[in-house]
Order: sequence, then structure tokens, then C-alpha cells
Amino acid sequence: VLASETGVLDIPAEQVARHGRLRPGSILWLDLSKHRLMEDAELKTFYARRRPYRRWINENHIPVTGLFSEIVPSKVAGEDSLAAEQARFGYSLEDIELVLRPMAETGHEPVGAMGNDAALACLRGGKGSCSSIKLFDFFHQLFAQVTNPPIDPIREELVMSIMTYIGNRGNILAETPEHARLVKMTRPVLTDDEMKRIRNIPEFPAKTLPLCVAATPSPPWLKAALDKLASAALAAVNEGAKIIVLSDRKEVGVQGSRTIPSLLAVAAVNKALVDAGERPSVGIVVESGEVREVHHFAVLLGFGATAVNPWLALATVSEIERGDTVRAAANYVSAVCKGLMKIMSKMGISTLRSYRSARIFEAVGLGPKIMHAYFDGVASPVGGLELEDIEKVLDTETRRQGVSTSSESPANHITTTPPNHPTTLPPGGEYRLRKGGEEHLWSPQRIVDFREAVRNDDYARFRRYTDDIDRNSRVTLRSQLEFKVGVGERNDSALELQLGTRTSHGNGDVENADSIVKHFVGGAMSLGSLSPEAHETIAIALNGLGTMSNSGEGGEDPERFGTERNSAIKQVASGRFGVTIEYLRSAKDLQIKLAQGAKPGEGGQLPAHKVDELVARLRHAKPGTTLISPPPHHDIYSIEDLAQLIYDLKCANPDARVSVKLVSEAGVGTIAAGVAKAHADVVAISGFDGGTGAAPLTSMKHAGLPWEVGLAEAHQTLIKNNLRHRVKLQVDGQLRTGRDIVVAAL
Repeated sequence: VLASETGVLDIPAEQVARHGRLRPGSILWLDLSKHRLMEDAELKTFYARRRPYRRWINENHIPVTGLFSEIVPSKVAGEDSLAAEQARFGYSLEDIELVLRPMAETGHEPVGAMGNDAALACLRGGKGSCSSIKLFDFFHQLFAQVTNPPIDPIREELVMSIMTYIGNRGNILAETPEHARLVKMTRPVLTDDEMKRIRNIPEFPAKTLPLCVAATPSPPWLKAALDKLASAALAAVNEGAKIIVLSDRKEVGVQGSRTIPSLLAVAAVNKALVDAGERPSVGIVVESGEVREVHHFAVLLGFGATAVNPWLALATVSEIERGDTVRAAANYVSAVCKGLMKIMSKMGISTLRSYRSARIFEAVGLGPKIMHAYFDGVASPVGGLELEDIEKVLDTETRRQGVSTSSESPANHITTTPPNHPTTLPPGGEYRLRKGGEEHLWSPQRIVDFREAVRNDDYARFRRYTDDIDRNSRVTLRSQLEFKVGVGERNDSALELQLGTRTSHGNGDVENADSIVKHFVGGAMSLGSLSPEAHETIAIALNGLGTMSNSGEGGEDPERFGTERNSAIKQVASGRFGVTIEYLRSAKDLQIKLAQGAKPGEGGQLPAHKVDELVARLRHAKPGTTLISPPPHHDIYSIEDLAQLIYDLKCANPDARVSVKLVSEAGVGTIAAGVAKAHADVVAISGFDGGTGAAPLTSMKHAGLPWEVGLAEAHQTLIKNNLRHRVKLQVDGQLRTGRDIVVAAL
């Protein structure tokens, strides 16, 4: 019986009894005016059928994708222009063989391993490198840690959507058929045929704006070109255009000698339309030849693009698979769409409409002026290039491409498909070390020196290896730092630090090697990704040195517990593989892995062929079954949940320290402070460049920040909140030499 203004509402007992079958989340409406209850199904049916919504949608939606039974492959105008266009947009042989070919053949993103040791985008182009610098690479993807955890795109497939629309829904409180008058795209990746459809919708007039700058512009031309482009877009909208197409095809508009980067073009046009209050009703479609990787699509969509037509990438995959061009194009589009859903899920976002224009990135190597003008709201912690610097880079690349497309090809260039083509492409080198390509931390000579030094206990060889990296490598943020010497009363510049010696100097001593090595810990490498022999050998070696190895998330054989083969650090990851009370009790450190540098925001995956009898027994699974760790811990959705797990682990093993592994990103300091307040003993900060884990190339290169940034932020935030004394800080991520260790410590 419920009291109300209209009197007493009597509910029959049999009707109340039926409510026991209501599921969580169901709606129960008490209609006090009619003195009755409406249950979930009746209520939803009433509102769903109040208007003819299905008919409105069928009659008013204008579909773009799905018009054809199959994807029609793309072509570049002119017989010999494909390779010339590839050269114009900075394609390399590596782009074709390592990125586009796997996508065309398998329909999935290419996968790599052993982390990323190539130069940051802002540090590329040195030592005569001929690879192209792409503005997309300056932006790194954000991902969720602890609170608002990432979504599992496999298990949550039903809520993932990359459908998008062009058009304004109007007043959502006034339901009319016109609300459904929208251009519907089931995916944001458009083929050439779908672009033709976009340009010919009567009710949604399209205006194409070229990104090519006429003639040979005199500096400074880029700022003027962006302002002109933004003004042209706003003028087109005022004249009635509903779709703005930004195109860098040569056959569109002028035959220019310079091309505006598509990302800058989108950012400038999007900002102009937002400032004018015109953005909701207008779609921005990018028709660009420089877009080829999944990350490129994500950045364009994240800064305001509605859809993207990668015309040159589609033409390239069609050329790669000449025997089945339709399948190749379809596979490429499918791979991009899957990759976009994975990137969205890292931030706990399930729909593309929520991701678009969200600017969920951080920049490395871009200055404050360009960030404020075009990428406002995005963190750029270390500063860097401004618009005039990017203009110089574009001018340099244009001149270099003019050389590359001549008949006299440089010796370090490799001819691309088709054979005997007069145009050549550079080798690349972003993903693998190549002659004439980008610099990497690992080079053949460094690997030889390192192996020989370790195998033969040759310290001179080791010093040659470290000196080469410390003095000649310029690919990391720490390589840009220099030590201050002779500061204050003491002058330590003459202090010779020698491994294994103890040198008295002034008021302090240099620790010996036996003492220093105890500060090191091994990286987390799972049994299954490593063989049992390798896994045990690492544990024996580090135990012998008096430090600790890390089991990884794959469990460990109970026969090793309490022996020299035992891993002193036991990892507790989202899959909880092999986590038993005996496993926890055998550790000195218990590490909760919330993210890993190789693929932050994603879970690990062990292929079925690696799950043999031993691995299956240790992970409490069935042999021959693919084992996937979900991106989130399904029992951690807040800092309070994390505190509960920390407490539980300390109850399971009171003698062990509890550490929490995070990956460097903007805001990691706040998370580190929360971890400290949750009573963890150690905070581990991993760099984005990762370690040994297999990961999609997009994640391995474009998610997270260098550890130098994350470690500094965590340290400073803990100090500001008077928490630094409560936790130890660890760091990992492509550490190579003693200098790296000293920089991290400082």
C-alpha cells in the first residue's frame, strides 16, 4: 500500500508477488493517477511503439556503407602513378611489407614483440635517415588504469559500435521524422565508391577543399594555408554545405608542390566550425593518402574527423593482392575497424560517437603554441616543435622526395612493387633496423658487443657497448639530458666510476657491484612465453646475485617454491593464472599488474599451440586452449577495490611487499598517489616502449609515454602529497646502460 496525493494506492497481492521475477535493471512504474503498476516489458513496449520509429528510420536514414555486395578496390589515376604517390606521402618498404600486407592478407593488425627501441617521432630523421616523419606519431594514446577500467572488446562485443552519422538530430524533446534524416555509416573507413556517394547526396551537399598548396609557397606558408582552409570551410557551411571533404588527391583542385598534413587540416577546420557553432550539423570527411595505420585513423577521428577515406592505402593493398583485390581491400578495412574498437576499449569507451573529438591523446615533442592553437586540452609535457618547425620538415621532405623519385636511386633505397618500376621507396626502419633507416637502441654491433661481453666476462667490450649507446644514441628523452658536474663545493667530475670497485671520495663512497645489483629486479616474463628452462635459469641467476626475478602472470611450478629456482616476485594479473595460496606464500614481492608497457590497456594472450600439458597444469586450464587475460581486473573498478586486493594479498603473505605495476601516461602521478594511499609498498612505472611481450604494432608504438615522463610525474606528485616516504619507486622500459639507471635514480 503506497500513500499518494490522490489517496491510497492498493496493489493486489498477486501482482506484488509477480515482481519477485524482475531482473536487476528492470523498470517498475507506479502510475499513481491510474492506480496501477506497469512492469518492465509493458512499459518498454508502450514507449517503443508510441511513435513509428522503425518506419521513420527506414524512410529517412541515408546509408553510405553497405550499398554494395562487396568492397570495390581502389585505383590511382594513371598507370605509373601509384609508386610516385607512395613516395609523395612518405611510404616506405616497411609500411607495405610489415603493416599493409598483413592487414590485407589476414584482416588483423600486425603483431610485433620485444618492445619498441626506435626513436621517438620528435627525434627521428638523424644520421642521414630517409624515412618520413608523420605528425600522427607525435600523439600517444591514453588508456584507463584502475578507475574507469578498459573494456574487454571480445567479451563485451555486443556494446561495441563504430557506427557513425552525419547530420544534426535537432531538439531531442521534439520527436519528428526529421530527426532520423541522417547519413548513416556503419564504419568510419570509406572506400572510393562510398566517397562518390558521399559527394552526391542532394540533401547533404558536400564541398571538397584541397590540401595541396598552389605553386611553390614562400615561408611561412603553413599557417596561412591552415587559416585559408578554415575560412573556406566556414564559408562553405554558410553557403549550405553539410559535408566538408578535405582531400589531398592531386586531381582535386590545384597541382600543388606542398601538402598540408591531414591532421593539422582536421584540427584547424574542426576548431573553426566549433568556434562558429556550426560543428554538430556538419561532417568532416578526410580523403588522404598519408593515412595507412590504425593509429592514423584513431588520431584523425579523435580530433574531429567523421570518416576517413585512405585512398592510397586501399590502392596499395589492391596492388599487393592482385589475385584477389576485393578480399584484400575488405581485409584491410576490417583490420582497421577491429583496431579502432581495441583503441576505444582501452579507455573504457564502447562507441565511436563517444570517441570522436574526445582528444584522448598526449603529445611528445610538440610545443605549447601549436598545442594551444590546434590541439588545445592535450598534454605535451616536454614541449618541442612548433608550426614553423613542421613547415621546415615538410619542405625538407618534399625536396628529398624529389630526389627519391629520380631515375638514379640512392644505394640504400629498395625498389617496391611492381618490379622494374622507375620509382623507389626508402627502406623505412621504424619497426626494424634497416640500412638507411631510423636509428634503434639495438644495432648489430651493439648486440655482438653485449653478447661477447657477457659470454666472456669482457668488461672492456661491455664498456664499448655502453659508451656507444651513451655517446652516440639520440633516440630517447634521456639521451637529450646532460649531467651537471662540479656543482657546489664538491667536484665529482674527476670521479671514475668503475664496476666492482669501492672508491673513497670526499664525504661519500661508491657502492660496490655486489651492493648495487641488489637494487635490480628481473622483468616479468611468463612461463609459456618463455620455456621452463629459460624461466628457471633467470630465477637461478638472480637469486644467486641476491636480487629477485619476476614470474610473470603465467604461474609457476610448485616444485620450484622454496628452492633456488623460485621466482621471488610473483605477479597477480587480470587472468589470475596460477594464483594459489601456495603461489602467494612463496614470494618476497607480490606484484599487481594493472598495465604493461608493451600493450597498456590490453590483456595478454597465449596462443593455443603454446598451452601444453605443463602450462595448462600451472594455469589451471585445458591443453590446446588459447588463454586470454582480459584488459581489466574484473574485481577492480575503483581505487577502493585495489585497496581491497592489496589488503587480501598482505593477509595471504604478511611477509611480502605488495607492488602495483602502472604504465607511464599523463595523470599517472595521481594514480600513484592513490596506490600509495591504498597501502601498497612499491609503485612500478613502466615505459611505453615495453619489454618482451607480443603486442599489436599500434599498441607497441603509440600507447603510453616514455618512463622518464611518468617516473618524474609520479615522484613529484607523491612528494606534493607527502606520500613519497611511504612507497618505493621502480621503473622499467628499454633500460640499456648504467647511465640509464643513474638518470632514473636522479
